[in-house]
Amino acid sequence: MSESIPLDLLDPKVVRKRAWTVTIGALVVAAAFGGLTGLLAGRTAGLVTAAIFFVPLALLAVAEARRHVRLDGTVLSVRAFGTRSVDLRTADRLDLLVTDVRGARTVGLFVRGGGKAINLALAIYAGTGGKEQGILPLRTLANVLAGRGDPPGLVFSELLVAQLRAEARGLAYGDRPLYKLAALAPGGRLAQKLNPDAISRFVSTLSD
Repeated sequence: MSESIPLDLLDPKVVRKRAWTVTIGALVVAAAFGGLTGLLAGRTAGLVTAAIFFVPLALLAVAEARRHVRLDGTVLSVRAFGTRSVDLRTADRLDLLVTDVRGARTVGLFVRGGGKAINLALAIYAGTGGKEQGILPLRTLANVLAGRGDPPGLVFSELLVAQLRAEARGLAYGDRPLYKLAALAPGGRLAQKLNPDAISRFVSTLSD
């Protein structure tokens, strides 16, 4: 049986703290809009408005707190309220997704297959610091992706191997491949996929 490898980038305590922050923020926003609507249109309308604002954000916070990502053999799974799984070996598409939230950029491997999609966070950077997946997860992911035998799989495998080499050499975050790719993404967008050809050209320079 294949070993199950956890792929949660952030510590569970940090995630739960963030979830509580979102929940409290949702409560404040819901109370503000609900109170305003209640003054203008009555108590029932105010309560409905508050629920409209609070419930989706609260559910998002709970889902984030419950989120757990793991790799079982070649199958990548994420669990929150339910479980979604994509086999990396047969995934239809691989992309590099960069999200930018309050100055923190997260680099993720976005995979789609079997009508499902998962965004696996590989690293998160803020300023000159950051948090990256560990050696074992990156090495295992690189092996699985190389086993696909197709150009996208090989490119991403080489990228992760280069990231491991940079870490082994003790390079600063700013000199590591994932950081450089995160920096390439234009600012002002919450989430964007990097151009596959640009990623291939970038990876080809890593062995120069």
